[in-house]
Amino acid sequence: MASMLMCFLVFFGATLAAGFSDAQPKPVPGLSYTFYKSTCPKLESIISKQLKKEFKKDIGLAAGLLRLHFHDCFVQGCDASVLLDGSASGPSEQDALPNLTLRPAAFKAINDLRALINKKCGVVVSCADVVAVAARDSVALSGGPNYKVPLGRRDGLTFATQNVTLADLPPPTSNVSFLINTLNKLNLTITDLVTLSGGHTIGLAHCTSFTNRLYQTQDTNMDKTFAKNLKLTCPAANTTNTTVNDIRTPNTFDNKYYVDLMNRQGLFTSDQGLYSDSRTKSLVLKFALNQTQFFEQFALSMVKMGQLSVLTGSKGEIRTNCSARNSGSGLWSVLEPLVETASTF
Repeated sequence: MASMLMCFLVFFGATLAAGFSDAQPKPVPGLSYTFYKSTCPKLESIISKQLKKEFKKDIGLAAGLLRLHFHDCFVQGCDASVLLDGSASGPSEQDALPNLTLRPAAFKAINDLRALINKKCGVVVSCADVVAVAARDSVALSGGPNYKVPLGRRDGLTFATQNVTLADLPPPTSNVSFLINTLNKLNLTITDLVTLSGGHTIGLAHCTSFTNRLYQTQDTNMDKTFAKNLKLTCPAANTTNTTVNDIRTPNTFDNKYYVDLMNRQGLFTSDQGLYSDSRTKSLVLKFALNQTQFFEQFALSMVKMGQLSVLTGSKGEIRTNCSARNSGSGLWSVLEPLVETASTF
C-alpha cells in the first residue's frame, strides 16, 4: 500500500518547474518590479552570481537566507530590522529566543552582498531588498520556483523588542488555530500558511524544537519508525543536535515536505498539524500531489509576505552597513530610482 502511494505521488508530483505564468502580484505603493532599472540594473545578477558561489560551498546557507527573510517580515514588516545589532536601547531581535538559531552565515552573506552591491552600484539598494532577493534566489537555486520580486523597500530605523519578537514569531509547538490567528493578523490566509510552511522542505531543525513530541510521552501522530530514528539524533529533550527538516530531499526545494506530512513524518507540531486539521489537510494533499501548483502558490505567497508593512520613499533609510543604522539623521540621501506607477499585470 505504501509503495502504491509513493508511485501515485511520484506520478503526479515529479515535475520540477522552472518558470510560471507571466501574471505577477501587483506591488504595493512604493514598490516596483523595475525599481533599480536605472540605478543598479545588474542587481539581481550580482546577488545570484555571488550566492551560486556560496551555495557550492554550503548549500545549507540557502535555507538560512530563506528563514532570515521570514523572521524579518513577521516582525514589524520587511524592513531588515532583524539584521540590526543591539544597542544601548536594548538587545536586538537577534537576541530573542526564536532568532537564536538563525544562521550566522546568513547574516554574513547579506553583509557581503551589501558590500559587493555598494561597490558595483553605490549606496542605492536597501538591505531589506537584498534579503528579499537573496531569499528568492535561495529557493530558485535549490530547485524551486524563480519568481520576480517587487523592490523599493527601505530599511527600518529601529528593531523590535524581545517581547514583540516573541509575540510575532509563532513557535514550532503552535497548533493550527494559533497559526491561523497569527497569520490572519498579517492579512495572510490559510492558503498562505500551508504554502509558506513548505519552506521547511530545506534546512535543519534543532532537536529542542520538536523533542516535546518525543519526550516524556511520544506524540501518537508521529510515525513510530521516524520517531525511533529521531531519538538516535536527539537522545534527550535538551540536546543541542540538529536534523534535516525533510527526510526525503533535505537540500532540494520541492514538494516532499508535504509527502512527509502525509506519512506522519513532519518534525514540528506546527508542521504535522497541517495534515491532521481539516482546515488545512486538503491543501497539504494538493501540494503533495502536484508540485507545480505548490511552486506557483509559493511564489505568490512569498511576494505577498515580502510586502508586509514595507517602508518606502522617504521612510526609513538605506543602510551602508546592514548591521547598524547610518550615522547622522538616520536618513540616507539618495537619488530616488524611477518607479513605474502605471504597470499592468
